[in-house]
Amino acid sequence: MTIQKVDVLLVGGGVMSATLGTLLTKLDPSLKITMVERLDHVAHESTDGWNNAGTGHAGYCELNYTAEDAQGNVAIDRALVINANFEVSLQLWAHMVENGVLPEPTQFINPTPHMSFVWGEDNVAFLRQRHAKMSAHHLFKEMEYSEDPAVLREWMPLVMDGRDPAEKVAATRVLHGADVDFGSLTRNLVKRLQEKESFTLLLNHEVDDFDHSHDGSWFVRVNDRKSGKASTINAKFVFLGAGGGALPLLQASGIDEANGYGGFPVSGQWLVCKDPAIVSQHHAKVYGKAAIGAPPMSVPHLDTRIINGEPALLFGPYAGFTTKFLKAGSKLDLLKSVSISNLLPMMSVGINNMDLTKYLISEVMQSHEDRVATLRGYFPSCKDEDWTLAEAGQRVQVIKKDAEGRGKLEFGTELVAAKDGSLAALLGASPGASVSVQAMIEVLERCFKDKMQSEWKARLKEIIPSYGEDLKTNEGLLNSIREHTLSTLKLK
Repeated sequence: MTIQKVDVLLVGGGVMSATLGTLLTKLDPSLKITMVERLDHVAHESTDGWNNAGTGHAGYCELNYTAEDAQGNVAIDRALVINANFEVSLQLWAHMVENGVLPEPTQFINPTPHMSFVWGEDNVAFLRQRHAKMSAHHLFKEMEYSEDPAVLREWMPLVMDGRDPAEKVAATRVLHGADVDFGSLTRNLVKRLQEKESFTLLLNHEVDDFDHSHDGSWFVRVNDRKSGKASTINAKFVFLGAGGGALPLLQASGIDEANGYGGFPVSGQWLVCKDPAIVSQHHAKVYGKAAIGAPPMSVPHLDTRIINGEPALLFGPYAGFTTKFLKAGSKLDLLKSVSISNLLPMMSVGINNMDLTKYLISEVMQSHEDRVATLRGYFPSCKDEDWTLAEAGQRVQVIKKDAEGRGKLEFGTELVAAKDGSLAALLGASPGASVSVQAMIEVLERCFKDKMQSEWKARLKEIIPSYGEDLKTNEGLLNSIREHTLSTLKLK
């Protein structure tokens, strides 16, 4: 059997692998890189525009990133981190647009105001406090706030149309928010990678076995899903960027660092409207508060979306439970992921998250009328017949051991890497694609330490000017960078 030797093997054809491959080729064009994707196209699972929220998560409007404690205090630390990380993504994309690597920005990113909207005295008090804390920080200084129904009708006419004028409401707005079509972005990144002789793309191929060699490299068995033929790739470094499919692959690698990790799969659905007469009346991302027991990724939002150049409105997501880890996965995925090392954590998560379980069951049982009734909280005058149901992508929330050896459900993304830096996997979901550049920089820092501390450091700073700096504390740098990226990406 012929063994293909590569420097880097990227498993999964989504935004994470495409971003890591892009960064690596810029830092060292001589690297031989192979990308393996189990479907017949890249970016067709979680990265696809219809399969993810696509907001360009920046912490501006997502209320789940600013939790409220039992005393009513709002914490903004997580929103600060996410916003700073999204600025890193914008820097890479702006650099690539300027250098002709990415196309006209409107093909993958469009200016869309980010808004939070709430009703009821308690929720208004929460949003008022949230705005006060966030707008005092330079990352969010341009955030506007209003409780005036007349102002809110200007900001979001559909949301206010038909609403009880006596209802207490409030909203915040950031005008320079973005709608990102990560499917289009990723396909453009991979297209550019394919122009390089050192890059190979294997579609309809699936990884199913790993062997860690004594020299630190990996022998990875890859099956051609069409012919059934198996081949072996010998890689110095392996990245598992397969979305929900990353957990089974991480477990198959056998590295010690994978012990104890499990996954909780959550499916999703959207209500979609493509009627131009309705779509043209709403230009914003409007986020509200999640229902009790809902996973943070299920915060309801009414979104302007532009996917493959086509405008639409999406509302949701409506969560559900499935045993699949991928949209095109197997119903046995969850069962196969259970092992001796993660059985106790997974059982304890199931026992201690009954509210979540009840919520998911109630979501699955909803009728179309039930879903539209929820939509009316954000679009009071909507009509059932204007909206259709669409399947979103799969998300696998991370389950990991806590200090007592039991399990806890993590809402976010987590990087798991072998101690020798030869293999890394990205697990989890939101904010996911929006912080893909920062996530892949962390892969570089953990798995290519020597190079990142020497010749790669200066080159990366040319691409991402804030590298090595903290945008949360450096207001001057943030201002200059944001001015440049918003202008270059036409987000003003």
